[in-house]
Amino acid sequence: MSNVQIITGNSAAAYGAKLAKVQVVSAYPITPSTSVTETIANWVERGELKAEYVRVESEHSVMTVCISASTVGARVFTSTSSHGLLYMHEQLHWAAGSRLPIVMCCINRGVGAPWSIFNDQQDSISQRDTGWIQIYCRDNQEILDSVIQAYRIAEEVYCPIMVCYDGFVLSHTMMPVDIPDADQVCQFLPPYKPHTILCPEDPRNINPVIFPWQRRDAEGVLRDGYMDMRWKLQHALEESRDVIVRTSRDYAELFGREHGGLLWSYRTDDAEVLIAGMGSIATEATTAADLLREQGIRAGVVGVRVYRPFPRAEVREAFRKAPAIVVFEKNISYGYEGALCADIKAALYGTGIDAPVHNFIAGLGGRDVKAGELADAVRSSLTAITAGKREQQTWLNCVTE
Repeated sequence: MSNVQIITGNSAAAYGAKLAKVQVVSAYPITPSTSVTETIANWVERGELKAEYVRVESEHSVMTVCISASTVGARVFTSTSSHGLLYMHEQLHWAAGSRLPIVMCCINRGVGAPWSIFNDQQDSISQRDTGWIQIYCRDNQEILDSVIQAYRIAEEVYCPIMVCYDGFVLSHTMMPVDIPDADQVCQFLPPYKPHTILCPEDPRNINPVIFPWQRRDAEGVLRDGYMDMRWKLQHALEESRDVIVRTSRDYAELFGREHGGLLWSYRTDDAEVLIAGMGSIATEATTAADLLREQGIRAGVVGVRVYRPFPRAEVREAFRKAPAIVVFEKNISYGYEGALCADIKAALYGTGIDAPVHNFIAGLGGRDVKAGELADAVRSSLTAITAGKREQQTWLNCVTE
């Protein structure tokens, strides 16, 4: 039976955590993520969710609690934004290196200086190398569904996951969301089986100082050195691609909703120009593609849903016949270009795919980006490509003089 409610993206994230039956929630408030854990706190207080809610003094401590709770076998959840995520930076590495299936919502917001409470994706992009899987959502339904899927993925590959979505654009915007039946979610998401061992009869150290090389323990068993453990984390992230796709497919079979696995496409079959992006800007690009087609330009969209692990094989297939590629993104890798654009180029290197790639930095600090402006930008890129300009970086709606 359908249970459609009109709710915000933050409420959708909270419902996802509730349906996953999280056992420990650690929280520290920061705009625009605060209402996610506030909603969960109300459920815990009313007895609607049997979980331990832990209030701490900083985001660094938030992740410390999540690490500790996950280590002892609890299913844990938190959310944060911007400087809160940056404050967690050290502990993000500890969570990934400990191979803990923590799920955290990152409600994307610009970072200082100067202060901004508005949206871009610089916060999560700056943490892309910490060993976390990153999923970027387009709408509130995908937020809820992705949180549930994230637990199944994380607990199969033993890697933490960030479910990222745009602050205010989605976090505080209300949309119809179909809330799944709790019994069906239990059918989809089995109980968490921790890989850590905590037992008074079998004491052991967790994450001690480790040598670079392999060595034998007190029982003579050869144990991994630091580099071996790093390889296993990298291998798990690489192998998680198949788990993500399978999880998305299984979810679609049970609930009737498919969000695309690693990436999604829109009107790409006959496209003469492909627009790429992540999150809500990619959704806006679908409207831009429609506008361009009305003007005689066959445009399509390739949306990257999972940014880490990067879907290089799927990107190569999606852009295999692309005459031109235009990438819109709400981040900048300072001193180079947009992170997504750089990764797309790297994925295409050596494949024989030789399409021109133009990069637009857009929407930083919440600057509005309309579909018509995206369409105008694509037209300007096609004009530049015709004139022989194969690479170009443009800051959209920005005074650059």
